[in-house]
Amino acid sequence: MANSSSGMAVNDECKLKFLELKAKRNFRFITFKIDEKIQQVTLDKLGEPEQNYDDFTASLPSDECRYAVFDFDFVTDENCQKSKIFFISWVPDTSKVRSKMLYASSKDRFKRELDGIQVELQATDPSEMSLDIIKARAI
Repeated sequence: MANSSSGMAVNDECKLKFLELKAKRNFRFITFKIDEKIQQVTLDKLGEPEQNYDDFTASLPSDECRYAVFDFDFVTDENCQKSKIFFISWVPDTSKVRSKMLYASSKDRFKRELDGIQVELQATDPSEMSLDIIKARAI
């Protein structure tokens, strides 16, 4: 188990599943949550490779914080197929203040554990992580 100087410890399974997403593309997205009882970031949901961005956004709770990674496929202006791994910090306005503080204070520590993130996005409501914003940030 990773030790933690600031923020939560990170469950090893989080890192293993992220490596699978990055290397094997076994998942389209992964969501993570903080389990306060055990003081760890743990796996929440795994998105199948055939799932899309709408499936991902629908999997996020409307009133609870989550961290997520999303493997975004796109085509460049030069017609090249590419993909970028997004790290999304989902902190809805309707979530509890304590939860917002926990996620904010643990984010950088958790993100460092996931080597290979290319774009970071923070969102407090769905409009801040629309597909248009994702596309614009990917290019």
